[in-house]
Amino acid sequence: MSQSRKRREALMYHAKPKPGKIEVVPTKKYATQRDLSLAYSPGVAIPCLAIAENKEDVYKYTSKGNLVAVITNGTAVLGLGNIGPEASKPVMEGKGLLFKIFAGIDVFDIEIDATDVDKFVETVKAIAPTFGGINLEDIKAPEAFEIERRLKEELDIPVMHDDQHGTAIISAAALLNALEIANKNIADVNIVVSGAGAAAISCTRLYVALGANIKNIVMCDSKGVIRSDRTTLNSQKREFATSRDIHTLSEAMKDADVFIGLSKGGIVKATMLKDMAKNPIVFAMANPDPEIEYQLAIDTRNDIIMATGRSDHPNQVNNVLGFPFIFRGALDVRATEINEAMKMAAVKAIANLAKKSVPEQVNIVYDEVSIAFGKEYIIPKPFDPRLIYEIPPAIAKAAMESGVAQKPIENWDVYRDELMERLGNESKIVRMIHNKAKSNPKRVVFAEADHLDVLKAAQIVYDERIGKPILLGDKETILELKKEIGFTAEVPIIDPKASKEKERRYRFADVYWKARQRKGIKLLEARKWMRERNYFAAMMVNEGEADALITGYSRNYSTVVKPILELVGMEKGVSRIAATNLMLTKRGPMFLADTTINIDPTAKELARISQLTSLLVKMFGMKPNIAMLSFSNFGASNSEHAKKVRDAIAHIHKYYPNVSIDGEIQADFALNTTLLKKEFPFSKLVNKKVNVLIFPSLDAANITYKLMKELYNAESIGPIMLGLKKPAHILQLGASVDEIVNMTAVAVIDAQNKSKN
Repeated sequence: MSQSRKRREALMYHAKPKPGKIEVVPTKKYATQRDLSLAYSPGVAIPCLAIAENKEDVYKYTSKGNLVAVITNGTAVLGLGNIGPEASKPVMEGKGLLFKIFAGIDVFDIEIDATDVDKFVETVKAIAPTFGGINLEDIKAPEAFEIERRLKEELDIPVMHDDQHGTAIISAAALLNALEIANKNIADVNIVVSGAGAAAISCTRLYVALGANIKNIVMCDSKGVIRSDRTTLNSQKREFATSRDIHTLSEAMKDADVFIGLSKGGIVKATMLKDMAKNPIVFAMANPDPEIEYQLAIDTRNDIIMATGRSDHPNQVNNVLGFPFIFRGALDVRATEINEAMKMAAVKAIANLAKKSVPEQVNIVYDEVSIAFGKEYIIPKPFDPRLIYEIPPAIAKAAMESGVAQKPIENWDVYRDELMERLGNESKIVRMIHNKAKSNPKRVVFAEADHLDVLKAAQIVYDERIGKPILLGDKETILELKKEIGFTAEVPIIDPKASKEKERRYRFADVYWKARQRKGIKLLEARKWMRERNYFAAMMVNEGEADALITGYSRNYSTVVKPILELVGMEKGVSRIAATNLMLTKRGPMFLADTTINIDPTAKELARISQLTSLLVKMFGMKPNIAMLSFSNFGASNSEHAKKVRDAIAHIHKYYPNVSIDGEIQADFALNTTLLKKEFPFSKLVNKKVNVLIFPSLDAANITYKLMKELYNAESIGPIMLGLKKPAHILQLGASVDEIVNMTAVAVIDAQNKSKN
């Protein structure tokens, strides 16, 4: 991707459809005059007076308990340096977004125009009553140390400077596991730290707290080794000054067991790695370019245990593994601070999680047969769903045991369930799908690439490495559109009607004719059809010249599905295809079927639709819990419509008794676990969260998913074709760019799965 395009895309992302990345959303009803009178005057006076009588009631009647301030003065932003408070705001909004999507924590980002420590501290103290916790961010050292120290002393809510402690906690967890794999003792290893800013100092302090010998630590800054005879050291650097006769990073690396990089890219050379001890541990965490490139490092030492700050290499040291869950646990017990015991609990919880069996969902996301503890897996993956219910309880317990929890947790099982339910998973499933596709990109032919939105989607697919686009359509039009949107990458462009494609058209036509000659297709007719992009694209997939097909943006469904059925065909054992829409809702992903193909399926067809949808859900690493819907509950009606659903369920229960499915059942009972357990305790769905809805007819399914999409802003991925021999997926007419990208990711995953089978 060109720099100019990156710049434009980043600016557009932050500007459209409305400026910024976060907003305030009401959590109470506000439709009527009565609602407003309770929300504001006069009803609001009642909780105000209650809080005036008992200040702790502010947690009961306001959002304070789930509200964190992300605060900076913009003096040390990312790799950008001192860019000021206004310029730092996009970063702080981004941090707020991460708090929300990973741990369900609300955030106000606050940018303070103050570099003086006293003024900064005074400002934060003045606004602190608003918040349940404070996350300090991007403040330069050494001021950052003093600011955090004073605020922790003077406030009774959790305060943490994530640049210091976030990296320290995650890297410390990784270090413990790396040392275990290398069979080394933390008390004995020689550690070299490159960098002496807030993060480096905090990391090193935590390693010492874990047992590292300070005499075995050498810290370097831009001037070389921090030696005790240097006269301009601040108190933090002096803490790690050495009297050993070494002056350069290269000298420090000789016989070192551990290298911790928090400095700048490219400063570690291969020769330095060769000088390190056996089984060296190298955490090159500078971003975006590590101190030594990952491939160079592993090519240089086959015994190395390597981590970076990058997502495209194993062992990413990513703060998102820590801060959302640390604050979640601290807020949930209303901790007065985030103390050393809580940080140490986070280190151990994260380290221990990496040693546990990895859920299949995580294996699927990262396209691994079985991720297991070892040199390339020393810390959990950011998409691990267990983080939300493993880390916060550890933090909460440490807060309680160390005496800083004001609201102890009494039932840990209930708390765990609450953590699992807190988050709406609509964005998480999209990230999971994209990440899974990126793990093994496939060739995707876009049959309508001469439409601007389709081409934009193909560009994103290429840039994000979700797939490898093949563009079908009028070549001149595609080239003009590529130029217009800055799509400079060289990707295949094919015009099925072009004279240069005659040989391929004829070859495809022969295959088509031989397959359909006894079904009324003549050779000349087959050659004519191969000039049509959907026939040509389907043949590309059929003949192995592409791995998946995306089409349907500008054509009616019926005209698009015909060539796919004729040329791609159905999987063995499948007599009718079906389609599912994946709806991204606040209760999590919901699969609705059949939304597109079968108008009035029979009982056996409903059973088959359920099986196909179940396989799709499992492909995404989730366990399907299926409700087969009706207007009736469990035999309450003898109508033919209800009986059809009942017969389908009887068939599945008889031949597939282990499938988690039940019906016929009304939608409210299927989705309301309390209601279902009360009225129908015998149901197979009791105490299970339904994530698949099978509808009795196309009318019901299609109407439902479109109502959800328009009324509740539920994002839709689909329709996802089920039962085809090879991956071919049809877009909704006029699909958005994001919808096309998401469907392409699904098509790539489908291709990955089918290639394995």
